[in-house]
Amino acid sequence: MKINYDKIADTIYIYLNNKGKVFKTVKMTDKMLVDVDKKGNVLGIEVLGASSQIKQKQPAEFKIKIPAFV
Repeated sequence: MKINYDKIADTIYIYLNNKGKVFKTVKMTDKMLVDVDKKGNVLGIEVLGASSQIKQKQPAEFKIKIPAFV
């Protein structure tokens, strides 16, 4: 797993699986997008407006709410 934060766009991208090609992006909420491959495996999660959604506890530790999807 790898996490990137784009300060200018205020966006976090969480790479869950770097193997595979993005087949489609599923909009979970207005501020959360999920990239999946052809088999429906989650490759990554993008969080828009990240600074307003993440509660920072310590410099390297944060929480994010990810809605469950079917």
